[in-house]
Amino acid sequence: MLVNEDAGTRLRMRVTPAAELAVRHGHPWIYGDKVRQQNRRGETGEITVIYDRQDRFLGLGLYDKESAIRLRMLHVGRPVKVDAAWWRQKLEETVAKRDGIFSPDTTGYRLINGENDGWPALILDRYADTLVLKIYAALWLPHLADIESLLRTVLAPRTIVLRLSRNLISLASRDYGVEEDFLGEPGDDVVVFQENGLYFTSEVRFGQKTGFFLDQRENRERVEHLSAGCTVLNAFSFSGGFSLYAARGGARRVTDVDISAHALASAQENFQLNAGDPRVAAVEHESIQADAFDWMAEAVQSGRSGPRFGLIVTDPPSLAKRETEREGATLAYERLAVSAFKLLEPGGTVVSASCSAHVSARDFQQAVRRAATSVFGQSWEELWTAGHAADHPISFREGEYLKALAIRGG
Repeated sequence: MLVNEDAGTRLRMRVTPAAELAVRHGHPWIYGDKVRQQNRRGETGEITVIYDRQDRFLGLGLYDKESAIRLRMLHVGRPVKVDAAWWRQKLEETVAKRDGIFSPDTTGYRLINGENDGWPALILDRYADTLVLKIYAALWLPHLADIESLLRTVLAPRTIVLRLSRNLISLASRDYGVEEDFLGEPGDDVVVFQENGLYFTSEVRFGQKTGFFLDQRENRERVEHLSAGCTVLNAFSFSGGFSLYAARGGARRVTDVDISAHALASAQENFQLNAGDPRVAAVEHESIQADAFDWMAEAVQSGRSGPRFGLIVTDPPSLAKRETEREGATLAYERLAVSAFKLLEPGGTVVSASCSAHVSARDFQQAVRRAATSVFGQSWEELWTAGHAADHPISFREGEYLKALAIRGG
C-alpha cells in the first residue's frame, strides 16, 4: 500500500551532506553511494523517511533496492502523514497545475510529468477519455492497484493503459506478474483526440512514448504561424503533427519524409481525419519514405534542380542516448541544419528541434547558429527559441531534454 509504515518499522536513512543539500534544493534523486546510514534492508517500493544531520525530518521518497538511484523523492519539508487522503490531494494538486493551459478543443495532454511534478519515474498522459500510465522505475510496480484506484477515483477515465520502459518489461513480468496492458476493462488500441481543434490518432498500447509526441504541441503552434503561403518540408515527420499545423496555417504544399512506412501511413490517416477543414483539404500532401538525413543530403547535392522550401522542420529522434554520444550528436545536429538551410528558398525559415537530453540547449542552439553562419554568413535572423511545453514542466537539470530554434535565412 502507498502509505507510511508504523514509526517503529518504517525504513529510515541518512545521506551525505552533499545529498542532503541537493534534496533541500529540490533535486529528486539520491544515489546509493550517498546513503550514509539505513536502519534495515529495504524493499523496492517502500516509503522511506530521510533525516538530516540534526535528526530532523528532511523528506520522504520511494526506495529502489536494485537501482543506482536508491531513493526518488516524493516530498521535502515538514513531516506529513502519507495516507489515501494525502495521495488524493497530491494528484488533485498536480492536475490543477494544468488548469487554464489548454483550449477547450484540446483533449490530449500530459497530466503528470514524473519527478518534475513530484511523481518520480511516472508519466500520465490523457488522450480523450483514455489515460496512459507509463512507469520508468520498478518502485511503482508493487503499488499499481493503488495507483489505478486513485486515478479512477480522481479522474474517472473510461480506459487506463499501462506502459513500461523497456528496461522494466522483463523484471515486471518476472518479479511482479505485471505486463503492458489495459488496467481493468480493455479499450481501444488507437484513440482519436484533439489538439487545438485538430484531430490526431494515438497508438496508446504500442506507439512510441505514450502513443504521440505531446511535448511538441507548442512548437507545432509556432510552425502554424510561420506556414502561410509556404512549401513545407517536415523531416522525421512521424505521424504528421507539424505538417497538419502547417496545412491549417496556409501552407501550399507539405512534404513528409520519414524512414517508417507506418509513420507515414499514420500521417495520411491524420490528414484524412481533418479533411473537413478546407485549409487542410486544399494542401498538396506528399509522403516520402527515406532516411531524412540521406534524403536531405541528396537533395542538397542535386543543386538547382532539387527541391526548395519556404519552411523546413527537422525534429529527429534522440541522437545521444548516453553522455559519450553527446559530441557526435552535436555535430550531427549541425550537419542536419546545414542541409536544411541549403534547401531553403530565399527568406525561408528552418525550425530545428532536439529531444537529446545529453545535448544541452546551449550546445544545440550554438550548433544550429554555426550552421546558419556557414550558409548565410551574417545574413540570418533568429526568430525564437523554445523549451518544454507548459504541461511538461522541468524542475531539475537531468529532466530537461526538449529544445527548439527558429532561424530565417537571408
